[in-house]
Amino acid sequence: MLIRLRFLGLAACAILAGLVLRLVPWGLPLTAHHVGGGLLWGAMLYGLVAAGRPPGWSRTAAVAVAIVVGCGIELLRLHRDPALDAFRATLAGQLLLGRLFSPWNMLTYAAGILAAAVATRRMTWTAHRGRRSVARQDG
Repeated sequence: MLIRLRFLGLAACAILAGLVLRLVPWGLPLTAHHVGGGLLWGAMLYGLVAAGRPPGWSRTAAVAVAIVVGCGIELLRLHRDPALDAFRATLAGQLLLGRLFSPWNMLTYAAGILAAAVATRRMTWTAHRGRRSVARQDG
C-alpha cells in the first residue's frame, strides 16, 4: 500500500508542478511550456498507472500501459465532437486533453513516463529490499 501512495504522491507532485508551469507567468518560450508540460503530464500518467496497477504487473508493463494511454489521449485530439470541443475550451480540458494534435507530444509523454519510471526505480527497490530484510530477520 505504501508503494501505491508513493506513486500517487508522484502524480500529485507532477500535477502541482504542471500547474505552476502553466499558470505562473515565467516568461519562458512557448516550447519550454509545451515540452515541460508534456514531460510532467507523462510523469503524472505513469504515477497514476503505477499506483493503480494490478498485483503482479511489472514496472515495464506500467510503462507500456502509460505510453499507450498517453498516445491514445493524444490521438483523441484528432476526433472532433461539439461536446468534447467545448470541454477542450476550458482550462481543465486544455490541461487534461489539450486542444491540438502533435506527434511531438507523444514523444514528450514517453520521455516523461520513462523518466518517472527511472526516478521511482530506486524508491520502490529500496522499499522492497527493506521488506525482504525484515522478512529475513523475522525468519
